[in-house]
Amino acid sequence: MIKLFSKYKIVFYSLNFFLIFLYLYPGSLIGQVLYGSKKIQPQITSDFIISSNHFYVFLLISTIGFLTFNQIKQIKILIIYLILLSIILELLHLIIPERTFQWSDIFGNLVGVVVVISIKKLINKYGVFKK
Repeated sequence: MIKLFSKYKIVFYSLNFFLIFLYLYPGSLIGQVLYGSKKIQPQITSDFIISSNHFYVFLLISTIGFLTFNQIKQIKILIIYLILLSIILELLHLIIPERTFQWSDIFGNLVGVVVVISIKKLINKYGVFKK
């Protein structure tokens, strides 16, 4: 499966495009489709300190990113990209109509990225998947 993502980078790029589109859409596109109102945001699980939806999305996008790229230089660029993406997309909610900026969303984004980075570092350090 790991080779599938590195072979077909279009999966990672497509998911990024879709994520950016959803973030920049004024209101909730998923809420519009599911509930008929772009003011209602579907909630996967309840929030704790961070936004759980944002955590799950960035956990997924980060995991696929790390499965897609495997060279050291690519991974460094990926880490910078994911951190900047998680901050910039949420800051853009300050100017997008019917979207609101929330610190819990930024922290959810960042925690999702940091969890995947930490797991990747542990796997590299302890060689869980090395032959």
